[in-house]
Amino acid sequence: MNTILKKQSLNPTVTLMTVKAPLIARKAEPGQFVILRVDENGERIPLTVADFDREQGTITIIYQIVGATTKKLDQLREGDSLHDFVGPLGRATHTEGLKKVAVVGGGVGCAIAYPVTKKLFEQGAHVDAIVGFRSKDLVILEDAFAAHSTRLFRMSDDGSWGEKGLVTNALEKLIQSGETYDEVITIGPLVMMKFVCRLTKQYGIKTIASMNPIMIDGTGMCGGCRLTVGGKTRFACVDGPEFDGHEIDFDEAIARGRTYAAFERHAYEEACSLFAKEVR
Repeated sequence: MNTILKKQSLNPTVTLMTVKAPLIARKAEPGQFVILRVDENGERIPLTVADFDREQGTITIIYQIVGATTKKLDQLREGDSLHDFVGPLGRATHTEGLKKVAVVGGGVGCAIAYPVTKKLFEQGAHVDAIVGFRSKDLVILEDAFAAHSTRLFRMSDDGSWGEKGLVTNALEKLIQSGETYDEVITIGPLVMMKFVCRLTKQYGIKTIASMNPIMIDGTGMCGGCRLTVGGKTRFACVDGPEFDGHEIDFDEAIARGRTYAAFERHAYEEACSLFAKEVR
């Protein structure tokens, strides 16, 4: 159980893994996540369910190598097993009744935006997928988005892929051209989601943002994933991870997200040094 069946590099820092987890695959829905540990002494990290196959009993995760644990995770190979793989956790994305939706994804957040896009498209909704990356070298899941959206709008910071500009540029252009949406769903860096929500608020378009704050237990007990939404404290692991984007205190979330940045960088560098010594 928890055996890695497939491992694929999507770009220099992002990897896709398909894991044998039939009990999770049986109930998983877009928007939910799992918590895993690489080994007995490893930390618990949350990763969104990027895809699932109920018949094959598999869950696909996509992660970016940014810290010590994702570095350890990336050392595993096909045939290896994860020590813990728990889920599905969190609330699934609400998709029922939506007829026309814009899904806005940025960077590795596109791994979360894809299953939502896919489900909406398979339900018969008109889905405009707007995805953005810093450059062409960092693009992931382009073919998957193209196959499961009505229209795909490609944006890059440097213009090396699709149109040069931000995802908000593309979204505003569509809105100003007369496009109307039942809902906008945005998933990506906090700063990106903040400005997507600021834009849609101007036009009165309901917007859902998927949050990925610091998380430990995934049951609401530790309080690490707390957010302020509509002036109230909410917990991403049990109340979310999706919330009304117009009510999220993004500035607070951004500040809290930076709390352990220096520690995580130090741990990552130590892990890299350890792996280098093992190789030698």
